[in-house]
Amino acid sequence: MQRSRPHLAPAALLCALMGFSLASAHEMHDSHAAHRAAASPTKSGGAITLRLADTVLKDQDGRDVRLVSDLVGQRVTVVDFVYTTCTTVCPVLSATLAELQRQLGARVGQDVQLVSITVDPLRDTPSRLKAYAASHQAGSGWHWLTGSKGDVDGVLKAFGAYSPDPESHPAMVMIGDGAGQTWTRLLGFPSVGELQAQVERARAKHAARQN
Repeated sequence: MQRSRPHLAPAALLCALMGFSLASAHEMHDSHAAHRAAASPTKSGGAITLRLADTVLKDQDGRDVRLVSDLVGQRVTVVDFVYTTCTTVCPVLSATLAELQRQLGARVGQDVQLVSITVDPLRDTPSRLKAYAASHQAGSGWHWLTGSKGDVDGVLKAFGAYSPDPESHPAMVMIGDGAGQTWTRLLGFPSVGELQAQVERARAKHAARQN
């Protein structure tokens, strides 16, 4: 049965993972303050101003991409933070973004994009991220980023997602865009509906700035 899991539809995979991984996350990460926050109900941190550096990272295809110029500065962006050997929090977040991708449909890669940044760049090579992305049916509008430890750590610190130990990284999702520099931080395990609502708010603000 285990072998069939990657072939489940995103919604079914999300349900299966939520049943197992939430309990596992609470048990395995309870000693970390960041994951105690993840275990609580989802909270919005409100509007957060981020000034992101245009750091060069590697995507899942091994291509150099600039964080602001090529990615978050161009469209409304949903960002989460994962690592490929995680068996608790990260699969839940990845399954949630997979379902969000399905719900948004053709808008992903057009006016909305998804970005997953590893918190374990020493082990998460582009090829490992590509295999992990494939297991979540990631499309072309979903970018998976790694790079040198110094560069990735700098990006994580800018988003407020850095932890010296990958296992204790905060579970959260950021939604915003680099052009406006205003982001919303959702802690814990936001639902697909919550993410969609925040995406629509961010799209409205983004569109207003273009007019």
